Amino acid sequence: MSEEVFPFPTVKEVAFELKFPHLFSIENKIGDFQDKIIKDFPNSAKILQREIVFADTGLSGKFEDVQQKIGPSSVSKIWQFESKDGIQVKVQTNALNISSTKHKTYNNATSETKFRDVINFVTSNFLGTIKFPIVNRIGLRYIDECPLPSRDNATIKKLYNLTFPIERFPINDVEFIHFKINTLRSGHKLNYNEVLGKQNEEYKLILDFDGYENEIPSTDFLRIADELHSIISKEYFKVIKEPIKEYMRVGKLP
Repeated sequence: MSEEVFPFPTVKEVAFELKFPHLFSIENKIGDFQDKIIKDFPNSAKILQREIVFADTGLSGKFEDVQQKIGPSSVSKIWQFESKDGIQVKVQTNALNISSTKHKTYNNATSETKFRDVINFVTSNFLGTIKFPIVNRIGLRYIDECPLPSRDNATIKKLYNLTFPIERFPINDVEFIHFKINTLRSGHKLNYNEVLGKQNEEYKLILDFDGYENEIPSTDFLRIADELHSIISKEYFKVIKEPIKEYMRVGKLP
């Protein structure tokens, strides 16, 4: 997420999403979209996702009574396309999602694989097939899993500029901590999360950056993605310190 391409980035997943009004014509046009991207995304599947309803029927209530009120459970369709290296494209009647665990850069000129190119290729072909003027939401999200060799305040301060109140709640005493903020950055919205907790008997530090904008022309998707990436990149490099940059260069902490 900078001009430098790091061989060992902390980013574990990057995702791009368009949200738009339900378009029931998508099912009739999904084959045309598949034809346009099949060379890059040869693996495909249709997934049926059933809505699950939790209801309190009370002591004397019957599930049949609830079912009559809410009607039959709805089933949503997801069309999934996947590249040979695992990049996924998912289409629903109100959303397009692109996710990757392989990309190390968004748009570095020296890299052959740029996530921006995937966004442009997939979304241009999608909008060329299924036309709509306004996007309800455009989002770009980065999830980073960051090294934490020792769970103590000194290590945190050496490696990161986190918002955790570690002076009041020392990290070595904390089982789980989560900081979340929704804020504005450069005219766009940003959901930022810091999470420290145990996964598979090991403590993990997760940084989650979710930038988005609402109600914009669909033709502006790439410009908005570029601006969101710039915001997220700046925020990320405010959090990490030089030892983490060195870790991403060589694969181990100095």
